Amino acid sequence: MRRAAVLGAGGMGTALAILLEKAGVSVGIWTRDPVRAEAMAASRENARHLPGVPLPSSIAVSASIAEITRDAELVVAAIPTSFLRMSMQALADHIPADATILSVVKGIENQTFLRPSQILEQVLGPRRIVALSGPSHAEEIARGLPASVVVSGCDQAATEHIRDLLCRGHFRVYSSEDMLGVELAGALKNILGVAAGVCDGLEFGDNAKAALLTRGLVEITRLGVALGARFETFQGLAGLGDVVTTCYSRFGRNRAVGERIGRGERLEDILAGMVDVAEGVSTTRATVPLAAARGVSMPITSELHQILFQAKPPRQAVVDLMDRTPKYEWRP
Repeated sequence: MRRAAVLGAGGMGTALAILLEKAGVSVGIWTRDPVRAEAMAASRENARHLPGVPLPSSIAVSASIAEITRDAELVVAAIPTSFLRMSMQALADHIPADATILSVVKGIENQTFLRPSQILEQVLGPRRIVALSGPSHAEEIARGLPASVVVSGCDQAATEHIRDLLCRGHFRVYSSEDMLGVELAGALKNILGVAAGVCDGLEFGDNAKAALLTRGLVEITRLGVALGARFETFQGLAGLGDVVTTCYSRFGRNRAVGERIGRGERLEDILAGMVDVAEGVSTTRATVPLAAARGVSMPITSELHQILFQAKPPRQAVVDLMDRTPKYEWRP
């Protein structure tokens, strides 16, 4: 693979561009903002998302989609879920028909509950699409700190090609045959990120947070399996691994949103001042009706939904969770 185009100049898109450049691939980053493209190209830094990380001189940055995608054999989709469909519809004519698409998007489309790969396929038609997920904060990947992720796709050869291309140095990549589970786990863990932040904001301590994450993982696994995903995927990097990173890291924007809510701030005010997108907020909104329709019990997610969208006091939500009828921890 000689040439790649990264769509989206956020932290993850930039980190993947740096990884691909180290793998010997000619890389270009597309951003829709010409002013930002010019600033990144001149300063050789993504100051908004990865300050202090040098951008190799060989990586092109441009607002011209035709320039960035020309002859690309790999196209990396690194656009937030809420903007993915609209953006790809505008860019579709410039995506080479034979290019492999690598999605690093972790979210679910509201209303449709479609995963990123499904959105991409609806817009672009049948493609070789591979999804990457797992504990992978861009701030650490771009600085070469050790990390392990998982890739999965319907085309085994394409999946293994991407795995082998990216797996080098301090970045270890595994492959999975459960694309549904990898994408669902990557999206649903963001719900737990927000919930963990609320727990931190309320200063409830380590015991409470450990219980929240353990039982939260049970919830998202339950829904994933009901939708057809594999149980073990949620115990791996895309599930448990990403839950740990999302819920404890200082870089976790979903956790940061929840922490501010736990301290008494309003969701509308928090989101209005954010540069990055906290996918967990919209994923929580989409998940509750889906779980109800499937008959899947998700009490933590339900309480978080009430906190975010129905102005329920966080402390009352915790009381209601703790006062539920006792039950077995696990029954097959």
